[in-house]
Amino acid sequence: MYAVASGDRLKLLMERTGSGEPIKSRELAAKAGVAHGTIGALMSGTQRVVPEDKARAIVAALGVELGVLFDRAQRSGRTFVPVQREAT
Repeated sequence: MYAVASGDRLKLLMERTGSGEPIKSRELAAKAGVAHGTIGALMSGTQRVVPEDKARAIVAALGVELGVLFDRAQRSGRTFVPVQREAT
């Protein structure tokens, strides 16, 4: 499972994808093969975690690396908790 770093970062990446072109949420959902509601929920923060295949599909459609948008989530009981990145 992967946790989105922030809905704002997703919005920013949608404004300027890896190719430099903007992409709308419905277009991103279609290119990534995920539900439009998933993209909307990630943007609004109502959903933070997606399976690895969806995370990889979303970043591929955006043209960016996985770590730019998502952090690996670790399972803690019944809740997925994003792994804390070390400061560099």
